[in-house]
Amino acid sequence: MILPVVAYGHPVLKKVAETITPDYPDLNQLIADMWETMYVSDGVGLAAPQVNRSIRLFVIDASAFEEKYPGTGNFKKAFLNAEIYKEEGEEFSFNEGCLSFPGLREDIMRKPVVHIRYMDENFVEHDEMYEGVIARVIQHEYDHIEGIVFVDRVTSLKKMLLKRRLSDISKGNVDVAYRMLFPQLKRGKK
Repeated sequence: MILPVVAYGHPVLKKVAETITPDYPDLNQLIADMWETMYVSDGVGLAAPQVNRSIRLFVIDASAFEEKYPGTGNFKKAFLNAEIYKEEGEEFSFNEGCLSFPGLREDIMRKPVVHIRYMDENFVEHDEMYEGVIARVIQHEYDHIEGIVFVDRVTSLKKMLLKRRLSDISKGNVDVAYRMLFPQLKRGKK
């Protein structure tokens, strides 16, 4: 089932997400719904808070980057209860977008290497290192489960310049080709 993506301004996007256990209700269905929602929305990653679930879960499929970044085509994973415990290297800028911010892209600084502990959808533990664009996508989705959105990483001046666009997003004054939940949308407005 395709789930609505919550837009900027929704309180779930600012909460630190809760750890999940194997008895979380319908977890496999939620993961399947998140994959479907991400693909329909043309995303490369989607975190549970973006579909109004404050749990430590995100999914990533980096195959969209394969042409420009060889080696990313086979990267498709679900991350449960992830913890980035180390970031390394000199920060670099990369133009990021987010399904919760339709039509908005910004250059964001991040480190090129991450070390992450997580569980897969079968609750098998992993401890892995990633670099480059895959590390970038992991950091972006990980931020969501920590209550951080990508515009929190732009300068104060840049955020001030984006204020009107951010307000429009939260009110639903944007063109978007996928289902969304807008926190400030007035009733009766389409």
